Amino acid sequence: MAVKHNPTGVVHSGAKGGTTGCGTNTKENLEHWVNTNSRIDCDKNGCKN
Repeated sequence: MAVKHNPTGVVHSGAKGGTTGCGTNTKENLEHWVNTNSRIDCDKNGCKN
């Protein structure tokens, strides 16, 4: 599953309401996050690898 951060447009590994692969908490500013099937394009460790 992937989750997109709308203000930046970056797609992370993870799901809305949890934590991304790189450790970002998607529960903070929940309205900024949306689940997606888009390709993960976050370059941080945990999302990309």
